[in-house]
Parts: sequence; C-alpha cells; structure tokens
Amino acid sequence: MPGFIPAHGSYQDLRSYQKAEVVYRITYRFCERFLTRNDRTVDQMVQAARSGKQNIVEGSKASATSKETEIKLTNVARASLEELLVDYLDFLHTRNAPVWDKDSREARFVRELGRRAGADYVTFQEFVETRPAEVVANIALCLIHQTNFLLDRQLAALERVFIQEGGIRERMFRARKQHRDGH
Repeated sequence: MPGFIPAHGSYQDLRSYQKAEVVYRITYRFCERFLTRNDRTVDQMVQAARSGKQNIVEGSKASATSKETEIKLTNVARASLEELLVDYLDFLHTRNAPVWDKDSREARFVRELGRRAGADYVTFQEFVETRPAEVVANIALCLIHQTNFLLDRQLAALERVFIQEGGIRERMFRARKQHRDGH
C-alpha cells in the first residue's frame, strides 16, 4: 500500500523551473552589462528573478505535506516574474526603445529557441553577451511570458489535483482508514 506522502521535490524536471532559471541568469547578466551597480533597480530585478526561481523550488519541496503551500509559493513565483516583466518594460519605455510585438519575427525566433528541449541559458548566451540592451530586454520579456504561461498552467493543474485528491490531512485519513479496514 502506498504511503500518504506523495512523490515530491523534483523541481528540476519542471519546465517552469527550467525557464525561470534561464530568466534569472539572463537578468543577472543584463544588470551586470547595462545597469550601474548603485542603481536600486539592479537589486529589485535580480531579486524578482531569483524569487521566481526559488519559490518554484520551495513550493515543489513543500508539496509533499502542503498542497496549499505549494500553490501559494508557485503563485509567489508567478507574481515575482510579473514584477520583473514590468521592470523590463519600464527599462524599454523610459529609453523609448521598442517592445517586440508577440508576432514579430524576433519574438517568434526567441519563442522557438525557448521551446527546444533542453533549452537553457547557454541557448541564449551568445545573444545576451553580444546584443544591445533593448534586444536582451526583449529576449527576457519573451522568456518571462513563456515562464508565466507555464506557471499559469501549473497553478491550474495544482488546483485540479487538490480538488480531486485533497491535502495531506485527507490523504492521512484515507490511509489510516484503509489500514484499519485491512485494505
């Protein structure tokens, strides 16, 4: 008979985590290349990117005993990446730089790169290291949109699972009842 604590914590396999890791690394490098160290925005952007990634990790690890915590932390990750998205938009708008239309050739190219199996920071590194700030910011925007899409789907799936299976207390009750009933 299986236990009441489900498999959990394999955040490395989550596409949302993989994308959030890329977003974090691009953001870190973007800030190094294009913003001054004493700019308060640097800390805010790096911390928002880090929070997006780290809350996926923490939520995944907490999932065994608290679906509520997993849902909350996944939503915090989503909110942090939305904050980061606005920071990139502000960067572009304050410099009168264009924001790529989602159907532009450039945005489609980045989306296709991002959809590749195993796409990681190295997939985008050459662009991040050699292109101007406006291009790197738009690349980050495309990847944040992809990550947010994945997180939205992940949250919807977590909600469905919770409704169907309940939380730890319900699983504990079912396991104890099965044990008492000799199943």
